[in-house]
Amino acid sequence: MKVYFGIKAWNAIMEKRNLSFWQMFNLSFGFFGVQIAYALQSANISRIFATLGADPHQLSFFWILPPLMGMIVQPLIGRWSDRTWCRMGRRKPYLLVGAIVAVLVMIFLPNAGSLNFSQRLFLGLNGAMWFGLFSLIFLDTSINVAMQPFKMMVGDMVNEKQKTQAYSIQSFLCNAGSLFGYLFPIFFTWIGIANTAPKGVIPDSVIWSFYCGAAILILCVLYTFMKVKEMNPKEYAEFHGFDLQKQQEGKKEGFIKLLVQAPKAFWTVGLVQFFCWAAFLFMWTYTNGAIAKNVWGTTDVVSEGYQAAGNWVGVVFAIQAVGSLCWALFIPKFKNNRAAYITSLVIGALGFISVYFIHDQYLLFVSYFLIGFAWAAMLALPFSILTNALKGSSHMGEYLGLFNCTICLPQIVAAALGGLVLKAIGGSQAGMLVIAGILLLCGAVAVLAIRENTSDH
Repeated sequence: MKVYFGIKAWNAIMEKRNLSFWQMFNLSFGFFGVQIAYALQSANISRIFATLGADPHQLSFFWILPPLMGMIVQPLIGRWSDRTWCRMGRRKPYLLVGAIVAVLVMIFLPNAGSLNFSQRLFLGLNGAMWFGLFSLIFLDTSINVAMQPFKMMVGDMVNEKQKTQAYSIQSFLCNAGSLFGYLFPIFFTWIGIANTAPKGVIPDSVIWSFYCGAAILILCVLYTFMKVKEMNPKEYAEFHGFDLQKQQEGKKEGFIKLLVQAPKAFWTVGLVQFFCWAAFLFMWTYTNGAIAKNVWGTTDVVSEGYQAAGNWVGVVFAIQAVGSLCWALFIPKFKNNRAAYITSLVIGALGFISVYFIHDQYLLFVSYFLIGFAWAAMLALPFSILTNALKGSSHMGEYLGLFNCTICLPQIVAAALGGLVLKAIGGSQAGMLVIAGILLLCGAVAVLAIRENTSDH
């Protein structure tokens, strides 16, 4: 069956397919729960592994395998979901499976230190660290499996006119979820749950944060799963205006061929992504140690000061999310995406560099508020630029899965080199945030290579 349209007919279909605000909200609501899980991982993993006995120079290595798994899994999820047409939907089955696995891992991961795995095993890591490492791999992979379908569903079901609004709603829910996830440990400490524990054991405030995050994650995902009805193949082809038969034939194309045919924006935005995600990997890895040393004057992971710094990491990351929410309102006011991108990354770089010079816990609010500007741009602009460049493509899921490699690869490189860079600058974890700022400045320069053109592929 072939589907062709004239301009008037195509515009009529697009107008007919306009979604209401609440339809777009329901489409992305599960992202709120997924982002709570991601925020808990980002803010607490270094704290968890340091508590389990990891050396600061080892911390970045714990972040290598999760993005490596993401590079393998995400393109496959994109390809498989592009080919999936069943009663439950096209993307939703993967969303649900990813969420269920993430919930199970979130229950087990924070209990790694309570399993009496203290014996040193392979590579000098004790059993608790190995258990935590494999849990982290499954957690990061499952979060990405659950997260990616939300981006794909917007590309599938929202027309070009509404796509910016739909991704803005998704960005809002993303940052709102981050706020909750970042603040959970300090909230549970405030209501009286212990924030310290014996050596090698994760504090109860962190454990209960993961439990609560897991419950919210599955409830939010189930809400979207039940509220959203995806298109069938015929509706999808009509909505996107292409030949359904050719779409089926196009599925035979391999990843290499897709990369060769990728729009230029895929590669130029990917270069910017490399610098940005490497910078934020350093932030997630070294903020805890930097704040503990600069503000509380300690590197002792058992001390009350170090665990207080761990809670404060959640607070400053929440401030980052607030900064991102606020700045997201201004991004559409720029004349073009490149100007917004460059401005956001430069301001974020200044935020990173300023952390090195600050020794007051409240002044850190300014630094992380500015870092939020860069995060807002990273959430919205790459996907807006890329999906516009992919207009009319029947391989949206596969390209978004491949594009996820521009998020995973820089994290792998940064994690692999993090210990060496830390040693080279004298072991200063605050200095690693200066390196993060320099990386964002490099990203701002790389934005100049982007040419927005929806017909360059």
